Amino acid sequence: MALASTTSQHFDSRQPELIHQYLAEAYGTRGMSISSGGHDYRLRHRRLHAGPFRADRTTQSGDLRVTVEGMESVVVCETTTSSVSRTCDGEEGWFRPGDVFLSARPGRPYRIRWRPGEMLVVQLDPRLCAQVVSPAPRRRPVPVQFTGLAPASPALADHWRATAHYVRLAVLTNPEASRQPLVLGAAARTLAAAALAVFPNTALTDPTWQDRRDAVAPAVRRAISFMEEHAGQDINPADVAAAAAVSVRSLQLAFRRHLDTTPMAHLRRIRLERAHEDLRLSDPRHETVSRIAGRWGFLNHSRFTAHYRSVFGVPPSRTLYD
Repeated sequence: MALASTTSQHFDSRQPELIHQYLAEAYGTRGMSISSGGHDYRLRHRRLHAGPFRADRTTQSGDLRVTVEGMESVVVCETTTSSVSRTCDGEEGWFRPGDVFLSARPGRPYRIRWRPGEMLVVQLDPRLCAQVVSPAPRRRPVPVQFTGLAPASPALADHWRATAHYVRLAVLTNPEASRQPLVLGAAARTLAAAALAVFPNTALTDPTWQDRRDAVAPAVRRAISFMEEHAGQDINPADVAAAAAVSVRSLQLAFRRHLDTTPMAHLRRIRLERAHEDLRLSDPRHETVSRIAGRWGFLNHSRFTAHYRSVFGVPPSRTLYD
């Protein structure tokens, strides 16, 4: 699931057959039927595509009824100006503007009635969840299953809205950030982690006795060696854990136990040092601080500057121009 850059696509039609074909292809459904009340129906759809995740903004003017046989992706919906009712596995939900919900459990059939208005949708490749939480290499993998289609609390719904808004604004619509594989990879896993935090699921987050047993110093050394070698690539927690031959939870526990940090924080420190080297060796006539920071996965310029100054004692611009 390598990421190169985002692409955008736009669709605007009043023709029911074209709308049906477009939505079926856009969401990769095994089967879909659509009907709409009203004689002046129109659907406008804008998609920002970033490999394993997509962010959509869709507006429609009819009373749309959709029946879907199933989609393999994780689809998180946020109504903005419309009202939506949804039925999946006998679970019914009614959502007003501002509400957040899962369209369905991946692979399961569902029905939606969508009143006129706008809805924001984030579509995630289910494999992203395995990059955030995974078993050790020798343990039997258990796919994450979502056990509820509504957020576990209103505060968690706010967390999803804030996370999705940040990814849309700071990453997908930022021309510089959207070309950086490390930034896009981090954004994809941020969305997956948010979905797992917001909606009830079967992912295990607390260390088991096996995780505690495996949280040893050699695992940390193997992980750091892998990070050093692959810091310029879009590696994720599951990649690092696999290289260390432990689970993600065990690796997190080992880093806390032996280094008082987290694996991803340590990876950020390695990338900060690589950014420092690039700044030191680059020609300021051809490079910028923002471009180098983005290349190493640092999106927020002010945070990068503050973090850089705290480690190296000077702002990154000083290193570049000295």
